[in-house]
Amino acid sequence: MSDCFSDLLCAESSTSIISPGGRDYSSDLDYRPPDAVESIAGLLEDEMDLAGLSSSHAVDQAIDASIRSEFIAWILKVHRYYGFQPLTAYLSVNYFDRFVCCHHSPKMSGWPLQLLSVACLSLAAKMEERLVPSLLDLQVEDAKYIFEPRTVQRMELLVLRVLDWRLGSSISPFCYLSFFAHKIDPSGIYTDFLTTRAKEIIFSTIQDTSLLECRPSCIAATAILCAANDLPKFSLITAHQAQSWCDGLNKDEIMMIRLKMKAKKPPKIFPEIPVTYRASTDSLSSSSSSSSFKRNSGGMDENEGTRVKYEHELHN
Repeated sequence: MSDCFSDLLCAESSTSIISPGGRDYSSDLDYRPPDAVESIAGLLEDEMDLAGLSSSHAVDQAIDASIRSEFIAWILKVHRYYGFQPLTAYLSVNYFDRFVCCHHSPKMSGWPLQLLSVACLSLAAKMEERLVPSLLDLQVEDAKYIFEPRTVQRMELLVLRVLDWRLGSSISPFCYLSFFAHKIDPSGIYTDFLTTRAKEIIFSTIQDTSLLECRPSCIAATAILCAANDLPKFSLITAHQAQSWCDGLNKDEIMMIRLKMKAKKPPKIFPEIPVTYRASTDSLSSSSSSSSFKRNSGGMDENEGTRVKYEHELHN
């Protein structure tokens, strides 16, 4: 057992592992919304400063890939259970991998990894969520071990020390998604779909350690590209075009990430184009057989015609 966990092990007793209680929420940190406007240039500069904090080689040396996958899967299950923001899951995994990389010891397994998972998820939730479950309530979804709050808090402090308190500075792919989506669709019609789809794609590859060394901006650009290629309207956009979206993007790196994302991409779902029907002024007085919608000269609802046009565009 490593020195990092020696004090935790000595203090651990049968009373430290207990069953969870109620599900009362507590606001552990005052909510501070992120800056509304942050330049891409600034993000890229911070991204370069964080380069090399984790690597697939270091993670693979410290923990078996199958064991890592098991604990990352648990983090994502709890993330879905509470409906946390996407960035919370990303930061949880980021803290987990960075701790493993900085922690020089024989390969880790067992309860220390479960404790690390809880601590990383708790820290990420405190950074990003307005309402944070208690430390007991966070240990749901078939957690192998249930730890007392004081034990988790001590592990949180250990994580903070090992990561040199660099939590909020983590740059994620989600920072870039809206920017890249508008590069593809300046009109904004499909940007919601593109960003939502890109988030799903990123989540599908979050357990892949080979992407640890890829820059968040490049992961984001590739995810948006994969999402765009799901739509016939944007199916011809290439990695060569994507690399022009901002400084630092590389066509070869985008193509490499794209191959991994295509292998694990969730099923394709076409965007729904919202349709707003306009009721006619005399609809309440008309008979049940009469139309309650304003019709055009061809007998088709105007909004229905718009919907048919978009469906034709999506599927042809």
